[in-house]
Amino acid sequence: MKFSRRVVLISVSAVACLSAAAVYAFTPGTDEKVAVPVPDARVAAWCRALHAELPHKVNGLSRHDLKPRSDLTAGWGNPAIVLRCGVPRPAIDSDVNADAVEVDGVTWSVDRRQDGSARLTTTLRKAYVEVTLPKKRAVDIYPLTDLATAVKHTIPEGIA
Repeated sequence: MKFSRRVVLISVSAVACLSAAAVYAFTPGTDEKVAVPVPDARVAAWCRALHAELPHKVNGLSRHDLKPRSDLTAGWGNPAIVLRCGVPRPAIDSDVNADAVEVDGVTWSVDRRQDGSARLTTTLRKAYVEVTLPKKRAVDIYPLTDLATAVKHTIPEGIA
């Protein structure tokens, strides 16, 4: 069987494109930009302690820094699960009918976004920790299971 040069070049090009796409799909995104919270000094200290205890993997996804790099933010996977510590109290916490979930001793308010993502924020803690799940990961709360221990150890219970 004889292959023409054109078929071989097309095949090589297709394999190269697929390989590049596969690498991109599994390489953690570090170009993601997030707004860094600006908490007071006491909250920032708790957030730095949280940052030091955050797991290397969340829901099987590897941790990476976001831009700008900060001890108040972290990301896992691509598109990233994004954690921001020291955010202001979310407006949804004023809604008595808002959804909430308790995961391993940490309570989170649940804000389902129009784009299909979900924003979850700790409640009854001295600092607010926000986790944004992109649309493709917003179908379950498993990422919160991986984060609960670090939150419990570093962010005291109470009302912020």
